[in-house]
Amino acid sequence: MDQFLVSLMNGLVYGLLLFMVSAGLTLIFGMMGVLNFAHASFYMLGAYFAYMLQDAIGFWGALVVSPLLVALVGVVVERFFLRRVHRYGHAHELLVTFGLSFIIAESVKLFFGNYPVDYRIPAALDIPAFSVGGAQYPAYRLLMGGIAVAMFVLIYLLLTRTRVGIVVRSAIYKPRMAEALGHNVPLVFMGVFGVGAALAGLAGAVAGAFYTTNPNMALELGVMVFVVVVVGGLGSLEGAMLASLLIGVITSLAVSVDRSLADLFALAGAGDWARSVGGLMTLKISSLSATIPFALMLLILLVRPGGLMGEKD
Repeated sequence: MDQFLVSLMNGLVYGLLLFMVSAGLTLIFGMMGVLNFAHASFYMLGAYFAYMLQDAIGFWGALVVSPLLVALVGVVVERFFLRRVHRYGHAHELLVTFGLSFIIAESVKLFFGNYPVDYRIPAALDIPAFSVGGAQYPAYRLLMGGIAVAMFVLIYLLLTRTRVGIVVRSAIYKPRMAEALGHNVPLVFMGVFGVGAALAGLAGAVAGAFYTTNPNMALELGVMVFVVVVVGGLGSLEGAMLASLLIGVITSLAVSVDRSLADLFALAGAGDWARSVGGLMTLKISSLSATIPFALMLLILLVRPGGLMGEKD
């Protein structure tokens, strides 16, 4: 039971981390229609900026400044790259952001080397929150989860309850009307892209201290972020949160299950037959945990192509 609770909490925190990264991508696609392939690279930049700034302005200062620096990078990318190819369609945007992801990754390797850097949790935060079955649960995990929940609430309120949200949504759905009312639509798009990049940078700054900050961290998480966005529904913030939690919990629980299909068949007296078949029958569920999110994405696309909370076509 204690192991189940720990796995469940780890899954929730991992899911909230996935939401922190996917929220910016969901916001950018939902507001601008741009599927940013370099979004996970902004996540990596947030971790490296925080690593560079930590000694100068402290851990909390780095958490504030590094997302702003990533937002500046995002603004530059939108203004001087994406805006020039936007009129040519999604294919050109994908190619530009795909190439940009490689440029960022190679630049990180050039300046920091092809190995992890020493970005760690401050000693004051490296403390247990409580005990579960004799094991100490890190307080920093709860901090990451709390930041993700606060991010979701703030973005939701900003988009639905403020004038800024009204302007942003009107610029997306009725751009000519928004321009007629005196709003600078290209500036709104640039701001949305910058905010989306900042959210990914904040996720990197927070998670990089707990996990490993290395040049491959964008690749490790980037594919999973796209799975989250597809499962939740392209452009749906609520869907991204639901899909993140679902994938995080399922993956975490699957890792702790040391059973196979042969064990299931054994309940019906066919265990020996299943083991003789081998292959998939004898594979442990824990060894398949990394593929479960992709199987879930395939199932969702077959049953509900728009995602769990996406719009129906």
